[in-house]
Amino acid sequence: MKASLLTIPTLMVINALSVLVKKKDSQKAIAIGIAVAVLLIIVIILFTICISRKRRLAFLKRDKRDEFDVEAFIRNYGSVTPKRYTYANVKKMTDSFKDKIGKGGYGTVYKGRLPDGLLMAVKVLSESKGNGEDFINEVASIGRTSHVNIVIPYGFCYERDKTALIYEFMPNGSLDNFIHKHRSEMENFRLEWKALSEIAVGTARGLEYLHRGCNTRILHFDIKPQNILLDKDFCPKIADVGLAKLCKRKESIVSMMGTRGTAGYIAPEVFSRNFGGVSHKSDVYSYEMLVLEMVGAKKNLDSGVSHTSEMFPHYVYKDLELDKDENILGNPDISEEEKEIARKMILISLWCIQTIPSDRPSMSKVVEMLEGPLHSLQIAPKPFLFSPTIAAEDSVTTSQPSEMD
Repeated sequence: MKASLLTIPTLMVINALSVLVKKKDSQKAIAIGIAVAVLLIIVIILFTICISRKRRLAFLKRDKRDEFDVEAFIRNYGSVTPKRYTYANVKKMTDSFKDKIGKGGYGTVYKGRLPDGLLMAVKVLSESKGNGEDFINEVASIGRTSHVNIVIPYGFCYERDKTALIYEFMPNGSLDNFIHKHRSEMENFRLEWKALSEIAVGTARGLEYLHRGCNTRILHFDIKPQNILLDKDFCPKIADVGLAKLCKRKESIVSMMGTRGTAGYIAPEVFSRNFGGVSHKSDVYSYEMLVLEMVGAKKNLDSGVSHTSEMFPHYVYKDLELDKDENILGNPDISEEEKEIARKMILISLWCIQTIPSDRPSMSKVVEMLEGPLHSLQIAPKPFLFSPTIAAEDSVTTSQPSEMD
């Protein structure tokens, strides 16, 4: 094609030159000028066409290279990658997505069943970024984790714009069902203080593992009751690990200035770097807002008094200062063992919601405090992000627990 196009101006020049031979000198000069001008125009046009074609071919080749080869990845890392399912498999597994059991910022969860009868939970992701490489890498990364308090995917689906994760089915659903009873099927079921404490400890161990037990530190960024799943024995398992990296923010996921997380659980530094850098301490803050919500929900259920988790710390500090355990716990008739469990959960929570990240303990320290004696715990200072009225009140004199980092 290129050769044929270049032949045309060559013939035109030859014809022009043959005419020049038969003309007078003045006419020759004019003819030469016209021929050269035409030739230059044609050469420029052909050059532009060639460059455009090269760029287009280069773009197509680059686009082809950028398309991630999922099959090659699985062949190379098959031993650590969960099983891959086709979208047709997922559709069959969920009976055409018949039984919806949950919905969150990252997608919708359906109840499914494998051919051997084993129940599964299938999370169909709303949207994921990249060309598939990020998704598969994250799935492989999660697949390499192993902890009793972390939900591990058994399989995944990736077909262009269709992505899903297949997890173990949790018979008791999420913790949200048990602390927000008015929105769940568990209206008449109440978790006792011991069960709540075990859930708090298990969740803390799961986060400790993500922060320190993996090859690379994993930050969750969305710890909340909906992401704490409970198996048949009420053992807590942290869900949605790694999804914050894969999915765009939707619904309850806050999108202000690149913030990740759910309103009410987000650490101050995630909103504003003026409070410090975002780190594993951001998960510590979210975790203890979760625990405070557990305590607050228990208090509200026992006492009939309703306070939000955001306001609950204020009432806790006030009652601690007045030494009114019956107000903190909601039920004056609970046993001494239950009082100790509840008070420990509260005191540790108040350390973990400190405004400045460096003032919060690590999750390792949290686990240590949860498993240690109550008498070793002191009252934390009031975080200064309460309302002006609350912040103006006198704070309790305290000292920080050791090994905050």
